[in-house]
Amino acid sequence: MLPTLIEALDARRELSPEQISSAIAALVSESDSVETKAAFLAALARKVETTAEIAGFARELRERSVAVPLDEATRAGEIIDVCGTGGDRLNTFNISTTVAFVVASAGICIAKHGNRAVTSQSGSADVLEALGIRIDLAPAEAARWLREHRFVFLFAPNYHPAFRHIGPARRLCAERGQRTVFNFLGPLLNPARPSAQLIGVPRPQLCEPVARVLQALGVRRGMVVCGQVGPDGGVDAPHLDELSTLGANAIAEFYQDRGFHTSVLSPENFPLVPATLADLAGADRTANADIVRRLLHGEERGPRRDAVLLNAAAALFVGGAVRSLGEGWELASERIDSGAAQSKLSELQEASRPSG
Repeated sequence: MLPTLIEALDARRELSPEQISSAIAALVSESDSVETKAAFLAALARKVETTAEIAGFARELRERSVAVPLDEATRAGEIIDVCGTGGDRLNTFNISTTVAFVVASAGICIAKHGNRAVTSQSGSADVLEALGIRIDLAPAEAARWLREHRFVFLFAPNYHPAFRHIGPARRLCAERGQRTVFNFLGPLLNPARPSAQLIGVPRPQLCEPVARVLQALGVRRGMVVCGQVGPDGGVDAPHLDELSTLGANAIAEFYQDRGFHTSVLSPENFPLVPATLADLAGADRTANADIVRRLLHGEERGPRRDAVLLNAAAALFVGGAVRSLGEGWELASERIDSGAAQSKLSELQEASRPSG
């Protein structure tokens, strides 16, 4: 089936729902080789995935995931995921993971869905593990953590067992410098089914399609962002899969009470320290964990803190905790400076230690 679908994609034809179902069945089976699976993913990316295709892949894969059994009270509240899709290859520190601690310290439930690094040196799972926080929670434990700590990390391989047959093909594509639809799909497959999401994508033209997919999947409040790393915002210029403090940001967002709209956000509206991309650089999991600690302890003030505050402001807004990004910036600053963000980190580290 995959060779036939590759021919269709090379002919620039959009996949039908039936073809997407067949493609997923082939990708999660052992019937096709890693090379063939990688060739299919590369062909799909070359054609450029449509909104309908991304939504179709997400629905098929969500059906195959392991659910998190949340209680009614937790489900009734706002649950948010904050993450970048990956694929920008700019090797910044773990901005969205740092943001997750800040937002959880403000009382919003964070269900962070992630994995180890694929296109960077340190993925969310890597840095959380280096911080001493459990990433191996079973579904029932995950539900308890979200209820008791307002934070949980959902390690993608544990909740998407079918992915073990896709991983080698995705890694092969990454080695070749080829992004795949899975760069977009990760945030769309959160097994906790969050009600709100802040997602960063590596190209501005992806903001609206991914936001439309989120809306189609039933998310109540969503924002998809992509940030320039300088004054040149051309299609081929590098972009962050986060809100950027270095240039203008493309945004697509929707809310139950405000509808769907797109906009451009200038970082000049915020009290930023002058910075370059190098100021946001990360390294391996150990170095990135140290950066997260310093930021949450309030020991580092400058470009990295600004990046966290801007993205935390957006997450707090999407999560319904504030009425504007300006209010979100102030609340995020207070959560760090008061010690609340650091306390949340300590709480989760303590909860991760073996009992007895």
